[in-house]
Amino acid sequence: MALFDKAYVHFKHLFDLAVRSVFFVTREKTNLKTKRVKKLPRPKDKRILCDELVVLTGAKTSRDYPQVLRRVRALVEIDGKQREMVFLTNNLEWSAVTICELYRARWQIEVFFKQLKQTVQLVDFMGNSANAVKWQIWTALLTHLLLRYLAWQSSWEHSFSRLGNNVRAAMWLKMDLYEMLARYGTAGGAYRSMCRPEQGWLPGLEPPAMG
Repeated sequence: MALFDKAYVHFKHLFDLAVRSVFFVTREKTNLKTKRVKKLPRPKDKRILCDELVVLTGAKTSRDYPQVLRRVRALVEIDGKQREMVFLTNNLEWSAVTICELYRARWQIEVFFKQLKQTVQLVDFMGNSANAVKWQIWTALLTHLLLRYLAWQSSWEHSFSRLGNNVRAAMWLKMDLYEMLARYGTAGGAYRSMCRPEQGWLPGLEPPAMG
C-alpha cells in the first residue's frame, strides 16, 4: 500500500504500481479530466459524498493510466473543520471509509518522520555507501524507539523534541534520568543545578551568604 499527496501524482508511475499489484491512495488534482463509468453504492457514513469508478480522459493521462480508477469524494476533518477531499485509488474492494482513513494515516507518518529528523541525526550522513546509510537509519530508528519507551515509562507530558534535547544534555552526567524528567517543567520542589554554583545567578543578584 502506497500513500501519496496530490503533489506526487504521476500516472505513469501509478500504473506501474498497479501492474505490480501495489495498491495506492492519492488525492485528485483539481484540473484532472475524468469520465464516470460506474456509480458505486454510498455507505451509511455521511462523510462519504460520492463513490464511483472513472477513467482518465486527458490526452496524456489516458495513455499513462489506461485502466479504471476509483474516486471517493468525502468530508475529512482537519484542524477541527470539515474539508471536502477527492481521493483516487486502484483498490476496488475496500470500503470508501477505509480509503479515507488510509490517507489520513499518512499525516501520522509525516509527523513520525518529522520527529525522527528533529530528535536524531538523520539529515547529514557520516558515510554514503549503502551499508553505511542502512546502519545509520537502523541506529536512528532504535534510538527513536528507546526515546518513545522512555517517554511512556516516565509519563512524559511535554513535546517529544524536548525529551530528546533533555536526554542528549544529560547523557554524560551522573544523575538519575527518570528523576530529571519527572522534575522537568515544575516550579516547586527540590532541584539539582546542572551548572557551577556561580553560574546559577545573574551578577548582583546572588543569594546572601549563610553565616
